[in-house]
Amino acid sequence: MSEQQTVFLNGEFHHRDEAKVSAFDAAFQHGVGLFETLIADVTPDGVVVRDLDEHLDRLQSSAATLGLSDDLKTGPLGEAMIETVKRSGLPSARVRLTLTGGDLNMLQTTGRSGHQPTVLIQATPTTPYPDAMFENGVMATLGQARANPLDPTAGHKTLNYWWRLRELQAAAAKGAGEAIIFQVSNHICGGCVSNLFVVEGGHLITPIAQGEEDEVGTPETREGRIPSPVLPGITRMRVIEKAQAMGIKTTKRMMTIDDLLDADEVFLANSSWGVLPVVRIEAETIGDGKVGEVTKKVREAVVG
Repeated sequence: MSEQQTVFLNGEFHHRDEAKVSAFDAAFQHGVGLFETLIADVTPDGVVVRDLDEHLDRLQSSAATLGLSDDLKTGPLGEAMIETVKRSGLPSARVRLTLTGGDLNMLQTTGRSGHQPTVLIQATPTTPYPDAMFENGVMATLGQARANPLDPTAGHKTLNYWWRLRELQAAAAKGAGEAIIFQVSNHICGGCVSNLFVVEGGHLITPIAQGEEDEVGTPETREGRIPSPVLPGITRMRVIEKAQAMGIKTTKRMMTIDDLLDADEVFLANSSWGVLPVVRIEAETIGDGKVGEVTKKVREAVVG
């Protein structure tokens, strides 16, 4: 099969034009599903999928928490992703793993949630970001949509990305690289497709992510807390690890617009671009308007 034409679907490899999903699939009918996006490199020793275990563990955890699947086998999924990249013929690839609720007819027939989910893996060329984005930084806008912490799917990488993509399109129309999303409480959530960090006094601050609520505060302040709608990003995790190794402290807490606009530096993190410096929030300049030294150090440590 030719380059970029092979996809993995439910245990088998298909030409992209021959891979078919049921019209009654829960993803198509109701947007039920999860996904992960990873970067893979072909090396002399074979295919290396960056942070593979961490991405699969997150997927497995979300699938169990949201009732999508309580028996997800991450080992075979990892092997299938590696084989998909091999068959693509690409020297490096953006790998998308999608897990849906499967055929709704099966769910209706069995009356149980233990039906077979749909598994789709595809490898496409990585996005070539211009060097200027990282050397000069980008502008980010303030999004209009709000993340709801009381939504049980918030903080998980679900297929419900339409509202995020609308904000991202609006930001692009203004010449921005990302849009900053807030919670319904007007606390910062992060970027549409990224996690957010600010640098203040030489250390990092980032919003509390889903699953980290009990790591901050005291037992008294945790009582009655609400869940976080912030995705616990894998690159976010790497940023925190690398920063700690360099002696840079990271604080996780609720953040406001003032934390953003008064920051010395701002950057965004995701698996595709790694660490992206932000030098302007709409008309407001961050710091001196240049990529900061802490951001440079963190990016070098994470991306290399």
